Amino acid sequence: MFLTGFAALAVMPLLPVAARDLDGVGLYPLVAGSFVAASLLGGVLGGAWADRSGARRPLTAGVLLTVATLLVSATSTTIWQLVLGRFTDGIAAGLVAVSVNAAIGQSYPDHLRARALALMSACWIVPSLAGPPIAGFVAASWSWRAVFFGVAGLTLIPAAAAVLLLRGRSAQPGASREPERPEAPVRRPAVPAAVAVSVAAALTQFGVSTWNVWHAVCTAVGVVVLMAFAPRLLPPHTWRAGSGLPATVLLRALTSGAFFTLEAFVPLMLSTARQVPGVVTGLAFTGAALAWAGASWMQGRLQNRVSRHRLVAIGAGIMAAAVAVAALCTIPAVPPAVAVSSMAIAAVGMGLATPSLTLLSLAHTPADRQGYASGAMQTSQNLGQTLVLAVTSALFTAVSAASTNRLPAFAGAFALLLLPIAVAACLAGRTRVTDTGQHDASGLSIATSEGQLR
Repeated sequence: MFLTGFAALAVMPLLPVAARDLDGVGLYPLVAGSFVAASLLGGVLGGAWADRSGARRPLTAGVLLTVATLLVSATSTTIWQLVLGRFTDGIAAGLVAVSVNAAIGQSYPDHLRARALALMSACWIVPSLAGPPIAGFVAASWSWRAVFFGVAGLTLIPAAAAVLLLRGRSAQPGASREPERPEAPVRRPAVPAAVAVSVAAALTQFGVSTWNVWHAVCTAVGVVVLMAFAPRLLPPHTWRAGSGLPATVLLRALTSGAFFTLEAFVPLMLSTARQVPGVVTGLAFTGAALAWAGASWMQGRLQNRVSRHRLVAIGAGIMAAAVAVAALCTIPAVPPAVAVSSMAIAAVGMGLATPSLTLLSLAHTPADRQGYASGAMQTSQNLGQTLVLAVTSALFTAVSAASTNRLPAFAGAFALLLLPIAVAACLAGRTRVTDTGQHDASGLSIATSEGQLR
C-alpha cells in the first residue's frame, strides 16, 4: 500500500507533461479518467476472485500487473499507448485495493480490523510528502519516463513478496470469522457488465471535458450505458438505500464522489481564478493526505465509544463544512489560503467515514462473500467519482460559458456538492448493524434495541 500511494502521487502530477510530450493534450481527460474507470473493472474481478480462492491470488496478480502496466506507460510512443497503460494500471489498482480489504476481513482478528485499515491510510503519509517532489526532480533531471520506470522497479519488491511468500499459503476465505446469515441473496456480477461500465465511465469523463456535439454524444452514450449496467454490479436495492449493505455501498459512492470532486475543483480554482502558486496547491494535497491519515487513526480508537454509522454521519457533516469553506473562497475578499484548508477539513471527514463504511460492509456480509462486498464498494466509489464529477463539471462548464468570471461557476459547483453530502448524512442510520447474531467489523457486539456498539 505504501508503494501504491507513492506510485499514485508520483505519477499523477506528471500525466499532463506526458500528454504534452506525446502530442495528446486534447486527450488528457481520457488519460486521467481511464485509471478510475478501469479500477472499477479490477474491483469487480478481484472481489469475485477473492471469494473463490482467497485474497492472496488477486493480490499477487494485481501487484504483478502493476509492474507490467507501468512499463507500458513508460515506453509510450503515442498518447493511446499511455491511455492503455493507465487503463490496465487501473485494473491492477482495483485488484489490489479489493484484495487488501478482503484480506483484512478474511485474515485479521476482528478487534484489529479498524486499526489495520488505519494503517493502510497511514501508508500514504510519506508518499504524500515525498512522492511529488521526488517525481518532479527526476522528471526535471531526466524525463517523465524515468519516473514510471523507477516506480515499476520499486513495485517489484511487493511483487516478489507476493509471489514468494504467499505462494505456499492455502486459501481460507473467511477463516477468522464465524459463518453469518446473509441478509439477502447476493448476485455475482457479470464480467461483460463490468467491462461495459468501465468503458462507459471513461467515455463520460472524456465527454464532459468540453462542449461540442461529439463530446455531448459521448457523454450521453456513457450515461445511458452506466444507468443500464451499473445496477448489475451493485447489491440489490442500492439506489433505494436498502438497509445494510446496499445503503453502505451507496454512501461510499456519495462521499467519495463529493470528496474527489472537491479535490479536483479546489486546485483548479486556486491556480486559475485566484492565481495561487503551484507550491501552495501542492501543500493542499499534502495536508489532505495527513488529515485523512490522522482521522483514520482516530476512528480506529473510537470503535468502542461511537457506533460506526454515527462516525459516517459525523464525517459527512465535517465534509459539508469543508464544502462551505471552499464556497466562501469564491468571494474575492476571502484569502485564497482558506481554500487550502477546505481540502484538509474534507479529508478529516473522509478519514472518519471511509474506514467506517468499509468495516460496516464487512459486518453486513457473510464470510464467504467479503470479496463481493469489497468489489461492490470499489465499484460504487468509482461510479460516485465519475457521476458526481461529470454532473459538477457540466454545471461548471455551463456557468463558465455564460460569464468571463469563473468564480460564480466555482460557487455553483461547490453548492452542488452539498447535495450528495447531505444525502449521505441523512442515510447514515440505514448502514447500522442491528442483528444480534452479527458483529461489527471491530469485533464488538451490537445492541439490537439501541443500534450502538457495546
